[in-house]
Amino acid sequence: MTGALLLGALMLVAARPAPRKPTPLEQTLRVHVETLASDDFDGREPGTEGETKTLRYLARQWFDIGMQAGTNIPGSGWFAPVELVEREPVLSRASFMRGRKRVNLPADSVFVVTSGLRSLVQDAPMLFVGHAATPALPRAELAGRVVVMLDSLPEGADPAKNGDRAGKLLDAGALAVLTVLDDHRGLEDVIARRRRAGYAVSGETIGSEIEAFITPATADLLLAGTARPTVARLRDDAAAPGFAPYPLGLTGTFEATSRETRIKTHNLIGKLEGRNPAAGAVLMIAHWDHFGECGAAPAEDVICNGAIDNASGLAVLTETARILSRGRPMERDVYFLATTGEELGLLGAMAFAENPPIPLDRFVAAFNVDSTGLVPPGGPIGVVGKGLTPLDPLIADVVKRMKRKLVAGDGPNAYIRRQDSWILMQHDVPTVMVSNSYGDMDRIERFMEDTYHRPSDQAGAGIDYAGMADDVNLQVELLRAFADPKRYPGRSGTTPSRRPNTP
Repeated sequence: MTGALLLGALMLVAARPAPRKPTPLEQTLRVHVETLASDDFDGREPGTEGETKTLRYLARQWFDIGMQAGTNIPGSGWFAPVELVEREPVLSRASFMRGRKRVNLPADSVFVVTSGLRSLVQDAPMLFVGHAATPALPRAELAGRVVVMLDSLPEGADPAKNGDRAGKLLDAGALAVLTVLDDHRGLEDVIARRRRAGYAVSGETIGSEIEAFITPATADLLLAGTARPTVARLRDDAAAPGFAPYPLGLTGTFEATSRETRIKTHNLIGKLEGRNPAAGAVLMIAHWDHFGECGAAPAEDVICNGAIDNASGLAVLTETARILSRGRPMERDVYFLATTGEELGLLGAMAFAENPPIPLDRFVAAFNVDSTGLVPPGGPIGVVGKGLTPLDPLIADVVKRMKRKLVAGDGPNAYIRRQDSWILMQHDVPTVMVSNSYGDMDRIERFMEDTYHRPSDQAGAGIDYAGMADDVNLQVELLRAFADPKRYPGRSGTTPSRRPNTP
């Protein structure tokens, strides 16, 4: 290299700006995420040593911030007990009769599963109901029968409007539902999914419904010799105008059992006391749990660390509380909730809603944080729950005062049912998730496709701590605004007297 070239190269290097030094907030957020998503916490699975380490770490942080224990349960302090019921399928058995003749089918060609510990349906007549699309069938037509349903929907039918068709048929009185699968879903796929353990909160009513699944080829063997001898004939009938359910001339016996395990776990609840608790309270939520070990051998890394989902949310919640604790006391109490069992079906939020520390109607607003740190700071803000609560006007005002913009449309609402907000909304608590990460739907969807619920969700270069700090500042302003009865009167619109002996 000539002297001139060397000089030019040195000048180019000198002209490059020095890397931006992380702020103290960004450094603290990184420490939280790297700690909570470390292998030492073993994936934060409920009921394990990973839970103990997670809750101990968070409780220590919250205590140091100056929070008070928030369960309002004598003797429980910070930790609200939640008992989960895990049920894992064990036995699957089915047999069929055509008149008085037993129908011989290949072994394990019908998969049967129950939501209960043991369910049995014997010699029940089988009724074909086509696609079982809306409107619902009358109870008298379904009672005492095994309903046979096509897995597909009619052309042009809206899956969202039809929802859980099997569940609706069982609720309407069917003894069991036998689904004839189509080309989109094989029996192996169903078995792989339904053999996983299912979870519920202890005390929740758990039915003993039976669902069964059969391939078209096996269904053809079953139907042979009946008036409708093939699945193709069933499909033609279901597509015909004026289709009405009809008996198949078959009876079925189904049996399924499950193994039950009980898991003792906890929600963590703290609060910053306000000057005027009678004016209601604000709630901030982030789930602490993840899947533990979820990778399959022979992979070297089998731990699902859950850095983005949801060590990031816990970090944002904790640092939001720290900033608020250093400021002037707010009018309303602000509760902070780290939920268990979110990954198992939003179960910690469900337990909180059933046994809240204060009546749920005292919460004027709630804000969930789940999977942040995906985008740089300064971008548009997304609202999961936009248009579904009365919170929108003040959220828009806060964002505007911060010289930020909300994303147009309601694209983030695609995630409304997949996070803890959904449970509280079902209990009439106005709850949303407001984040810059949900202002970039392309980035969220890439995360879901590439990293979500995989061992690759680790504390590394893929997390933007400046963007996460951006979300902390946003949550601080939102909680301050909604904790102020003058800016957000709440449900009653009244502001009762202040707590005595407060500044």
